[in-house]
Amino acid sequence: MLEIDALTKRFGPNTAVDAVSLTFDKPAMIGIIGASGAGKSTFLRMVNRLTDATEGRIIFEGTDVTALKGKARRGWQSRCAMIFQQFNLVPRMDVVSNVLHGTLNRRSTLATMFNVYPEADIHRAIEILDRLGIAEQAPKRAEALSGGQQQRVAIARALMQDPAMILADEPIASLDPMNAQIVMDSLRRIHEEDGRMVIANLHTLDTARRYCDRVIGMRHGRVVFDGRPDQLTVGVARDIYGAGADFSESATSTDLETLDRQPDAAATAKAFV
Repeated sequence: MLEIDALTKRFGPNTAVDAVSLTFDKPAMIGIIGASGAGKSTFLRMVNRLTDATEGRIIFEGTDVTALKGKARRGWQSRCAMIFQQFNLVPRMDVVSNVLHGTLNRRSTLATMFNVYPEADIHRAIEILDRLGIAEQAPKRAEALSGGQQQRVAIARALMQDPAMILADEPIASLDPMNAQIVMDSLRRIHEEDGRMVIANLHTLDTARRYCDRVIGMRHGRVVFDGRPDQLTVGVARDIYGAGADFSESATSTDLETLDRQPDAAATAKAFV
């Protein structure tokens, strides 16, 4: 389904992603973990073609994605939807219009200028919001919603594109544990019910283990771990993060029970992510 072949990105003398090769033979829920600067975000941006690769190829269902230009490139970005940590919504625009922005790549310039949408698209946008549990928020401005609700609006906008794949760059990094769980539950359900591939950059081990079928660990731009969630031991995590023996997995947990037992865990976590 998706093949990454020696994908590399350099910024001047610095190599952000270093000859990454991965194969995904079917839709799955994939988690990518690693410290800040490991190359996770750059990797996803290259897959989506927001950033061009320096070397290597991305092959999706036989198509060389790295060679696409113009309209073909925009078409790929519709099939490969992107969700960001900071939501990237239009704050003063109502929720349903933000969701409808997921159709911009297939609409005429004139329709976009006058903010005109087919009735069928409006109904579909509301149905997607209902699926994500926030249909009642449709007429409100996006800025009036909580962070967790805004991230679900961003997910709804991605689903409006009807993508084959969803890429999520730290989708829960700015959320509290309760909203983080709701967002991850939503992404997992989308994978299971729709058969869509989901690749998410994550910053906690418990989240990767709980939600992902496969976990990839990156360090200094290279893949240093690729395996099942149950293979992600504390020792493996130390290698991925380059941490010492004092590394505590509980310090990076988003599990509500763990956080109740360790009230200062959120602050401690900043040392590891």
